[in-house]
Amino acid sequence: MTHAAGDGTGLERARNADGTGLERARNAAACGAWSDAYAGFLTAREAGDLDPNGLAEFADVAYAAGHLDVTIETWEQLHGELSRLGEDNAAAGAAVRVAMHLLFDTALMAPVRGWLRRADRLLATPPPLTGAHAWFAAVRTFERLLSGDLEAARSWAERAIETGSHTDPAAAIGRVAQARLVILDGDVARGLELLDDAGTAAMAGDLDALSTGVVYCELVCALQGLAQYDLAEQWTEAMERWARTNAIGSLHGRCRVHRAEILRLRGQCASAEQQVLLACEELRPYVRRELGWPLTELGRIRLRRGNRTGAEEALLAAHRLGWDPEPGLSLVRLADGDVDTAATAIREALARPLPVPSKELPPTSELRRAPLLDAQVRIAMAGADLETARVAARELEEVAAAFESNALAASALRARGEVLLAEGDAAGASAFFTDAVRAWNEVGAPYETAECRLRLADAQRALGNLRAETLEREAARTELDRITRAPAAEEPQTDGAELDSFVREGDYWRVVFDGRRVTARDSKGMHHLARLLAAPGREFHVLDLAAADTADPDAAARLARAGDAGPLLDARAKQMYRRRLAEIEEDMEEARADNDIARQEQSELERGFLISELTRAVGLGGRDRHAGAASERARAAVTQSVRKAIGRLHDVLPALGDHLDRTIRTGTYCVYVPDPRVPPSWST
Repeated sequence: MTHAAGDGTGLERARNADGTGLERARNAAACGAWSDAYAGFLTAREAGDLDPNGLAEFADVAYAAGHLDVTIETWEQLHGELSRLGEDNAAAGAAVRVAMHLLFDTALMAPVRGWLRRADRLLATPPPLTGAHAWFAAVRTFERLLSGDLEAARSWAERAIETGSHTDPAAAIGRVAQARLVILDGDVARGLELLDDAGTAAMAGDLDALSTGVVYCELVCALQGLAQYDLAEQWTEAMERWARTNAIGSLHGRCRVHRAEILRLRGQCASAEQQVLLACEELRPYVRRELGWPLTELGRIRLRRGNRTGAEEALLAAHRLGWDPEPGLSLVRLADGDVDTAATAIREALARPLPVPSKELPPTSELRRAPLLDAQVRIAMAGADLETARVAARELEEVAAAFESNALAASALRARGEVLLAEGDAAGASAFFTDAVRAWNEVGAPYETAECRLRLADAQRALGNLRAETLEREAARTELDRITRAPAAEEPQTDGAELDSFVREGDYWRVVFDGRRVTARDSKGMHHLARLLAAPGREFHVLDLAAADTADPDAAARLARAGDAGPLLDARAKQMYRRRLAEIEEDMEEARADNDIARQEQSELERGFLISELTRAVGLGGRDRHAGAASERARAAVTQSVRKAIGRLHDVLPALGDHLDRTIRTGTYCVYVPDPRVPPSWST
């Protein structure tokens, strides 16, 4: 499917267009007004007006509007209806779509396998091959990749590429997976070429929005896992440009996590933390277990900023979601001075890694061990365990050489220097630390560069070079102080330039920022932004923002009064969770029969996560815990409107778009948070 971004005027035309409610819903979808489109399609479904094609449209609209559970439920319903009609190929295609959303948005591998088994039974007929076969192969590729079965993943990737046409989305996703597998096999140069080809194809605009976003995200995940940060940054920027007007579902939030990773590397940790917190809010309606991914990134950022308590909270939250918090949690223990606990934890993480389906660091890959090995060297040195540090440093060197990564090589240089310094070879250590400083500086990682300067200072002190020690230590501390404190304030303009303003003039807004003036069409998101900019630091509940933008006073009052509207998990959601649990139990039985220990462990982790989610939603005596459904609907609608408005402003005035991206926080409460040392001067 293709999705076009719209504006307030386009939406108004859609609402006033002649035709049925379903036609108006389709017009709204064409304008990118997903909340209105969802409401229209939902009404049509409840009235029984959706044929199989309409149900497929509704599933896509529900995903774009932030209703992942409805998306999956609708594809399940469509699978059942088509199966009863004997439409085996179409029913298989619907089953594959269930598996695809479970794979990319829940990271629950056992239910993915269950739905792929259903599809496989229906696709067992001889050729001709269809799009359903290509999608089956693409999803199976990533299921195998994220379960650590690289040999099977290679075979399925080839099948996805061969089955799909050149511009087929399934083939494009298969090509990304194939590139990743080539890299994991050790042919890094060829793998990077294939990744570049896949990204270029995505930029051509031949794929639908969801498939384009998946290709971009998987490409950046591959580069992050390989520690090819320059390339990761370039493709993150390309994904961001695309996402401002085209992203649907979880893709915008995923893009933010990638941006946060780059900002952390570049030493812009305050901005990185803002981005990852926004990502958590935007991803919450979509991902469940995989929310552990941005939470672990949040833990890394906070640890780097010296906020050990906040880092621990984020990493433990990731762990509760079934995600692997290592090596972050061990490094928090090290920072707290608990070396023994840190050493035990990192040793366990290396010996028995959790089978978490991380897209950046797939299970069983040597790349996944690299950050654990780096942490083990640090922890072992703190505990005077030289032999453990020596073994870990040697393996880290081997991984860095195998994957031809400058960043991994820089980590290995530092690790080797640590061992030499502990062995009493200060001159050798100084040489390795000097090379590590140079390597990290070339990567563009100021925090890592400063860390290596501190260790170089220690080596220089051991050599008696006190002047060199002072020079390196002062340079390191200056850089670390810059990273851990809030961003430096910019001086306000005093040259008589026009003040920053955000003023509505009829159907347009006159916007002035940093001396530049532009106009933008009216939209709900612009109204929300105006309220936020007028009151920096004030938190607005999304119900207040939504009510203020409602023309009907009675409707506004009802919206503002909307409170508790039902259980945290309604009956449908709990039924869906139970279906997932049943699928996991079935997968575990099959794994036991095949004596597949790794698969059993993965399924047991997923079962534990779902049981904890159900437990969280049920209080004492089995009573449901309640949540505000109206708040959740408003949160999704306001967030979407605000982000779309920021995207359009970025297109006409990039500096303003960047500023708003950094300072506007959305969620249940929305707030404009500029640098407190620069008094905002917005005229609204």
